[in-house]
Amino acid sequence: MNHFLSVTTFKRFGLGIVFLWFFVGGVGHFTNADFFVAIVPPWVPFPVWAVYISGIFEIVLALLVLWPKSRPLAGWGLIALTLAVTPANIHMFMNPELFPQAPQSAYLIRLVVQVLLLLLIWWSTKIQKSSDMNV
Repeated sequence: MNHFLSVTTFKRFGLGIVFLWFFVGGVGHFTNADFFVAIVPPWVPFPVWAVYISGIFEIVLALLVLWPKSRPLAGWGLIALTLAVTPANIHMFMNPELFPQAPQSAYLIRLVVQVLLLLLIWWSTKIQKSSDMNV
C-alpha cells in the first residue's frame, strides 16, 4: 500500500508538470506569438495559424488531462502534438545562427527535454492497473 501511495504521489506531480507545461505553453502561443512564429520551420505553411492552432490544442489537452476519464486520450493527444512540433525544435538546433539568443547546446538540451517530456506524458496519463483510477 505504501508503494502505491508513493507512485500515486509521483503520478500527480507528473500530471501537474504536464498540465502546467502545456497550459502555460499554450497561453504563450497567444501572448508571445512572435517567438513561436519565428521558430516554425520555413516549409510549414501558414505559420501564424499553426502557432494559434497548436496553442489551442495545448490548452484544451492540458485541461483534459485533469479529468481521469479523458486523461489517457488527452495524453495520446499531447504525445502526438509534441511530436508534431518537434520539427520546430530540430529547426532551432540545426540553424542556431537564426536563433542567436542561446547557444546551440541549449537547443540540443531542448530536444532532450522533449524526449523526457514525452516519457512523462506517457507515464503520467496511462491508465493505472490498480482499482484506483482517480490519480
